[in-house]
Amino acid sequence: MIKKDIFIGILVGLIANSIGLYLAATLLGNGDDFITVIKAASNEGFLGKLISLGAILNLIAFFIFIKKKQDYKARGVLLITIFVAVFTFIFKIF
Repeated sequence: MIKKDIFIGILVGLIANSIGLYLAATLLGNGDDFITVIKAASNEGFLGKLISLGAILNLIAFFIFIKKKQDYKARGVLLITIFVAVFTFIFKIF
């Protein structure tokens, strides 16, 4: 039961981060399509910042799970948020 709840939280965190990345790229992309914005962000060196902006939706999912007292699902969302932060840090270094 606990592993299932953490896994659901991880999936929700991944989906929320993906939707947030898509929204950030669409809103900040000046009318370009998603792939073009991602390629431009990678070439110009701000892809990590764009991914971090996408993680803002994880904050909403986290607090929804906390409010509903679904702590293990919130833990899964937190794990993905930490993973995204570490990935962004490593991506920034290299």
